[in-house]
Amino acid sequence: MAGQILDGKKISAEILAELHSRIAALKRPPALAVVLVGDNPASQIYVRNKIKACHDLGIRSIEIRPPGDISTEALLTQLTPLANDHTVDGILVQMPLPPQINTERIMKFVVDPSRDVDGFSPASLGLLVANKPGPRACTPAGVMEILKRYQIPIAGKHAVVVGRSDIVGKPMALMLLHENATVTICHSRTPDLAAQCRQADILVAAIGRPALLNENHIKPGAVVVDVGMNRLTDANTVQQLFAHDQARMASFLKNGSVLVGDVAPHPMQLLSSYYTPVPGGVGPLTIAILMANTVQLAEQHA
Repeated sequence: MAGQILDGKKISAEILAELHSRIAALKRPPALAVVLVGDNPASQIYVRNKIKACHDLGIRSIEIRPPGDISTEALLTQLTPLANDHTVDGILVQMPLPPQINTERIMKFVVDPSRDVDGFSPASLGLLVANKPGPRACTPAGVMEILKRYQIPIAGKHAVVVGRSDIVGKPMALMLLHENATVTICHSRTPDLAAQCRQADILVAAIGRPALLNENHIKPGAVVVDVGMNRLTDANTVQQLFAHDQARMASFLKNGSVLVGDVAPHPMQLLSSYYTPVPGGVGPLTIAILMANTVQLAEQHA
């Protein structure tokens, strides 16, 4: 029996709908500043979606778009008014920054912990480790919302997180741990990755490698959460992964590319009890949680 889809679009719409009354209760609209350096196409799409979500909710958005060749010093000068503007509730610096910029200096200067809407600062991560309230990293917090709203049991389950990044893998493991899962973190140096993954009642893939996990990695009946988002352009690879899916093959022939997660889609659908599709699974939650974090910070500032 094929697994049931965990519909991220549906959960995202629920979260955004719940924010309207909280925003209406504030004396002024929440404000989110977005800093996008240069013209990375993927970053531009992310930022456009974030700005649209702000407008749809009535959150004030401030866009700062310096050129891609700007120096660290010039960027700090340009961001000084933003750092001193206390009507701004959250500040988001879109990653990655160009290589000539000292990312640590920029983040330290702009994002004090009370405006860390992404939940990436050392202070926010410390609050997560201690299980104290604070802004949470958006993608893993979105995964937790999917699991909770579909009433998938977490306590006492064995969760395996594949990937150890500071923005997904590590915070994901901590959030599952706080919900009383037994958590294993795997990564590129883990020996016999498939054997570790097959222990998982809840398998979270966040390693950034297209379709790395396959039928050898999935215990039948596991809940599979695929955080990956990889664009494929090779016809042979697409044929191998999507031969079962005529709609995706047609999309590839039309557009020349197709999105795939970190888990091979067909085995995931066949073996899991529940799974997040790519696209339409975890992705929509990231922006919904960003909006929720912005509102939460505005409430604290009020």
